[in-house]
Amino acid sequence: MTERAGSLRQVLSRVALGVFWCLSRLPLPVLAFLGRILGALGYRLLGSRRRVVATNLRLCFPEQSEAWRQNLARAHFASLGQGFFDVMIAWWASPARLARLVSFRGREHYDRALARGNVILLTPHFAGLEVACLLSTERPMVNVYRRLPNPVFEAAFRRGVGRFGATMITQQEGVRPVLKALKEGRVLLYLPDQDFGERSSVFAPFFEVPTITLHAVGRLARAVSAQVVPCYIWQKPRGRGYEIAFAPALADFPSGDVLTDATATNRAIEEGVREHPEQYFWVHKRFKTRPLGEPSVY
Repeated sequence: MTERAGSLRQVLSRVALGVFWCLSRLPLPVLAFLGRILGALGYRLLGSRRRVVATNLRLCFPEQSEAWRQNLARAHFASLGQGFFDVMIAWWASPARLARLVSFRGREHYDRALARGNVILLTPHFAGLEVACLLSTERPMVNVYRRLPNPVFEAAFRRGVGRFGATMITQQEGVRPVLKALKEGRVLLYLPDQDFGERSSVFAPFFEVPTITLHAVGRLARAVSAQVVPCYIWQKPRGRGYEIAFAPALADFPSGDVLTDATATNRAIEEGVREHPEQYFWVHKRFKTRPLGEPSVY
């Protein structure tokens, strides 16, 4: 990219962020309505991602009819459309506005784990995930993320997600700063459901499909004697806010066996997905890496 093209890209990126900031001032029901429109367009225009969603739903819900899965796929794109605007709320809404929009369920599970010591929040990819930044207003947190290629959006992401005091660590920095933050008493927001290949991973069942699963959470929990608490961030219907739900800390975790631990984390993700399947991140190629000898499902 030439210097002139790079400068133009930065200008356009800043203009886009300005537009997003303005949109973030709108009431959430309005943003949710706009999100449903955006999602409907995405369903019609993004054929390759629509096929990824269809494949994922067929693998995970083979017992359901094709019509059921198609309706779920449409609802999923609507949820993703709102999720686009949820990012703006998470980055720019005041703490008071965020607090008004969020309700908690199972809060006693999180509080109990905090009282006992170090905590890792097992947080799957749901459409409203970014709203988890609100938790940083209560307890110092640490977020691990993949660096964005656009430097303007990278800086905005770090400011937005970390604006309440969360420590931002890139995946390229490795595990040491994560361990350091946990030992300092920060809560780790851990995203357990991405396919990074077979390194540091094991095949564990997810909706009965052998799925490449990171086993770092077990090693981290063992290293700092942390409890692992499932945490789900869901959109409420029609822009009425968000729900952050906690489940009981994983029992007998870590077990010392990577497959057992990976199976436990996938089971915790499944429980959240079954409650709000339309909001899970089905556009991700979750089953991209296959066991030796198995063909690609995509």
